[in-house]
Amino acid sequence: MRLLGEYQNGNYTVKIYNDGTKIRETNDDVFVASFPECIDLKITNNCDMGCPYCHEDSKLDGKHGDILNTKIIDTIRPFTELAIGGGNPLSHPDLILFLKTLKSKNIIANMTVNQNHFVSHQDLIRYLVKNDLIKGLGVSLVEVNNEFINTITQYPNAVIHIINGITTLNDFKKLYNHNLKILILGYKEIRRGKEYYSSKVEVTKNNIYKNINEIINGFKVTSFDNLAIKQLNLKRLFSEKTWDKFYMGDDGQFTMYIDLVEQEFALSSTSTQRFKLMDSVVDMFKVVKSL
Repeated sequence: MRLLGEYQNGNYTVKIYNDGTKIRETNDDVFVASFPECIDLKITNNCDMGCPYCHEDSKLDGKHGDILNTKIIDTIRPFTELAIGGGNPLSHPDLILFLKTLKSKNIIANMTVNQNHFVSHQDLIRYLVKNDLIKGLGVSLVEVNNEFINTITQYPNAVIHIINGITTLNDFKKLYNHNLKILILGYKEIRRGKEYYSSKVEVTKNNIYKNINEIINGFKVTSFDNLAIKQLNLKRLFSEKTWDKFYMGDDGQFTMYIDLVEQEFALSSTSTQRFKLMDSVVDMFKVVKSL
């Protein structure tokens, strides 16, 4: 592992390494953040995929956010992680210049793209990785095939994003034993996700719940967002000591959500309570922490 950065945040220190490892240390009993460690940042609602379960309701005529003129970038602390997404972030005309700006400020950019865009835009993806414009690459799974597996294994910091209730256990098994990293995301019952939800989704979720130990053992790294942790009741698998060591915190404890398309911020992307953007990330984080 190579240390990317170290900083003080409130009453604790953070170390971030190039493989995605994060270590927090404090002399106190709790971690109290003064600013967000990670920001879920939506930069566009434009996407040509039309996924029926898209909780963002992204469309082909979806708007791009103004990512070059926003004041908040100047208030983000060095080594803060940005989880950049959309829509399809690769479609944003200012993406490369935006990522170069973030790199110049030592802000860690991670980005999530759809599997089909990942495969079809390999020249752009390779450019972003080669020039260190993104540290982590999330790829939202559509279907399992050999082309995808062979391509994604070329990227050591790539993580396959899988929605709980969409990917079947059989498709999980096709991904086993390829030294892959996955992130299981909770199913979001909002916007198109609400309309798509059915008994089929519920059956798939139940199969994942019952076979989660097998799934974890099939991958190099298996991680979860907070919604998936709740839906899968993952705490049942850990001792209290192990849980306290590895659990990364509740929504809003170290994180927040910013939508540069609608110029809003919130606790998370699933929050119905939204606020108009302020000029300072620190001021917005204070609001999020108070919720």
